[in-house]
Amino acid sequence: MKGKTQQQDDTGIRLDKWLWAARFYKTRAMAREMIEGGKVHYNGQRGKPSKLVELNAEIKLRQGNDERTIVILAITDQRRSAEQAQTLYQETDASVANREKISQARKMNALTMPHPDRRPDKKERRSLIKFKYGESD
Repeated sequence: MKGKTQQQDDTGIRLDKWLWAARFYKTRAMAREMIEGGKVHYNGQRGKPSKLVELNAEIKLRQGNDERTIVILAITDQRRSAEQAQTLYQETDASVANREKISQARKMNALTMPHPDRRPDKKERRSLIKFKYGESD
């Protein structure tokens, strides 16, 4: 029986377990939720947590505002250090360029739309509402 489970481990690892081992998500449950929520695509198709990962497979995943496209270079089911986890995959050049472009756009948007230091008080809120919706006397 022990040889059978070892053989299954060598043939493939579940997608949720690999994403957890590669440190994309903090827990396997969180990885499973993201996969079921449609945030992870495996080889261009919506993934399932039980999907067995293969070498050179392409995974597209969303983390917050960032969307990454990675290629699997190694398969493991053990969660190790961040340095070792980064050797399991390689992000595509197009994905890196796209993330940098979106990050730059977010920074530029923050510069053009600065946030106030504090929330408006009651009088300021009323004047903002009047300005936004017009006077309704």
